[in-house]
Amino acid sequence: MGKQRQTALILGEGPTEFFYFKSLCDVFKNITIKPDYPKHTSIKELEIKIEEGISMGYSHIFCVIDMDTKDQEPERTQYQKLRAKYAKPINKPKKGIYCNVEFFETHRCTELFFLYYFRYTSRSYEDQESLLKDMNKNVEYRKAIDFFIKSKGLHSYFERNGGSLNVATDNANRSMEDKLANGRGYTYSELGILMEKLKELEKK
Repeated sequence: MGKQRQTALILGEGPTEFFYFKSLCDVFKNITIKPDYPKHTSIKELEIKIEEGISMGYSHIFCVIDMDTKDQEPERTQYQKLRAKYAKPINKPKKGIYCNVEFFETHRCTELFFLYYFRYTSRSYEDQESLLKDMNKNVEYRKAIDFFIKSKGLHSYFERNGGSLNVATDNANRSMEDKLANGRGYTYSELGILMEKLKELEKK
């Protein structure tokens, strides 16, 4: 990638995040956003993608994590080790590499942030299906590649149907405040923090 500039590689764990963050490229026009995801949803595969991004010269790598798959071992321990490995920025001056790797969690999954486009909730979801059912009360949504393509950009699709990224960001941040205040370990999203970081990068 040559000389360092403000470039963000966003790594999700599957096609949902890929299609969503691809749809945000028109929102954040002053930074280069490249979404990607491992072909196999494992922590090891995610680590390989992170290392690829570092070697390609990305200045920021943002990992979007679904926490419903991190509740059980061995995934929980593997994930904690991965976070610890990248706790400090990667700094290799001789290779012209300086990269911040950060993790942004949502419980249960990224679809909670989509629901936050429309309204706030702190209810506990036992599975993804119950969350998707709530999502469909606000807008038609299917977790399927053909639907993602048909929507012509998930972000604009949500906004065309009465949702708002600003509302989603505020609701996600509220979920984190509630989580801290109540010690809640479910129904929260750090994607509001990620959106604010992307806005900051836009200004640089």
